[in-house]
Amino acid sequence: MDFIDEIKRRRTFGIVSHPDAGKTTLTEKLLLFGGAIQEAGAVKSNKIKKTATSDWMEIERQRGISVATSVMAFEYREHQINILDTPGHQDFAEDTFRTLTAVDSVIIVIDAAKGVEPQTKKLMQVCRMRKTPVIVFVNKMDRPAQDPFDLMDEVEKQLEIKVRPLSWPINNGQFFKGVYNIYNNNLVLFRANEKLTENNSVLFSDINDPELEEFIGDDALHLRSDLDLIEGVYPSFDLHSYLDAKVAPVFFGSALNNFGVKELLDCFVDIAPFPRPIETLERTVQPDEEKFSGFVFKIHANMDPNHRDRIAFVKITSGKFERNKNYLHVRHDKWMKFSSPTAFMASKKSIIDEAYPGDIVGLHDTGNFKIGDSLTEGDKLHFKGLPSFSPELFQYIENADPMKSKQLAKGIEQLMDEGVAQLFTGRASNRKIIGTVGALQFEVIQYRLLHEYSASCRYEGIRLYKTVWITSNDKKKLEEFIERKYQQMAFDKEGRNVFLADTPYALQMAQEKFPEIQFHFTSEF
Repeated sequence: MDFIDEIKRRRTFGIVSHPDAGKTTLTEKLLLFGGAIQEAGAVKSNKIKKTATSDWMEIERQRGISVATSVMAFEYREHQINILDTPGHQDFAEDTFRTLTAVDSVIIVIDAAKGVEPQTKKLMQVCRMRKTPVIVFVNKMDRPAQDPFDLMDEVEKQLEIKVRPLSWPINNGQFFKGVYNIYNNNLVLFRANEKLTENNSVLFSDINDPELEEFIGDDALHLRSDLDLIEGVYPSFDLHSYLDAKVAPVFFGSALNNFGVKELLDCFVDIAPFPRPIETLERTVQPDEEKFSGFVFKIHANMDPNHRDRIAFVKITSGKFERNKNYLHVRHDKWMKFSSPTAFMASKKSIIDEAYPGDIVGLHDTGNFKIGDSLTEGDKLHFKGLPSFSPELFQYIENADPMKSKQLAKGIEQLMDEGVAQLFTGRASNRKIIGTVGALQFEVIQYRLLHEYSASCRYEGIRLYKTVWITSNDKKKLEEFIERKYQQMAFDKEGRNVFLADTPYALQMAQEKFPEIQFHFTSEF
């Protein structure tokens, strides 16, 4: 297979949703269809059930939520499918935002009863900014659900995108009988707890066929009138409008019962984009360029706690990546080669010899990489759109075991490199401050420090409103600001100057009194 064919057969996408909408369950069922796993595991598992493949961290298994992005790859219908399952919980939104820079399309999962929730709206904003094509999967149709037309209206209004149903539910809850697959003109009958749904499909090229009543009884009448209404209200499906992120195809189903998932996957493989051009500060990078390029969008420590390893996740954007070949680390201006690049199946890794645009490769890292770094065959490229946001919650972090200070320092350094949270060191006090976008991150940091680094920490409250990066073209004015605000100044992990504003008023006054100083609310400057 030639290089262009390899690119065209790749589909790299993220699955996003509000917590508990069934995103990780959907991921499991997609892996099941791809033959990547033999048995799906419930996310909220008991001791008998297998835990979800994508929730591989110990704390995820205990809490029943995803706290880190998982990468999984499998083959389906001669396509290479790369799934990035993201955390739904808003406390880990930053990980999700960064992950969305590495995908070519997105599947948004919505709970059929709850509809569009706040976190889903935020994630859709990121997709809109990047013009990422989205498909909507309305989940949990086997439970009482909202009217599907009301859901369509809500999706259009809340997510600010036109929709086009490509499947349609026949009732819901205990009366749920299945879906009509508009994309393929066939009826798929629902049988709870059946492992696969292929045999439940009945072909109906003509929806007015009287045999329809034999399968779904009186609901046939409602289905026909609904389908007439759909054709009247929604424009017919247009592939270009979907790829331009103007229209979202919608599917209905029940991920838990593995229902409607195959229809979604089959259509996705047909219509979803293969790797697309990506912007750098210097130029647009085309996937079919001969020379390799890629960027680090995630770093994860201790995927194997026995080996204390650290993995940098690299999205390949052009050319072919080859094992043991020299590549330029642009920020360090240093050539490096990698003897054991890996492909992922959640926490399981396998060494690969080559990879293509769209693929996610794991590189063992001893501290060379940080999020946003570029690897190329010599081009000095800087990829855009991987910011760190100004945190909203802050705590002092203290060592709870003086015998383990080295372990604590190493643990904090590695977890901060992952982008789990941000670390600031006070200029005057030299105390370490952890900044996060959600309270749950403090708990995750404490848990991982203890279980992965054998280091105990405790937190102490600090009154802080915002941390703001500061720069100035006037060196003298910058020095004057730092001297005047010395007690409120800190360094971030990269040694950059950060102003610690304890109130909105303090920040406002600093901005007014020092017009020569630039105040940055993300670290991408």
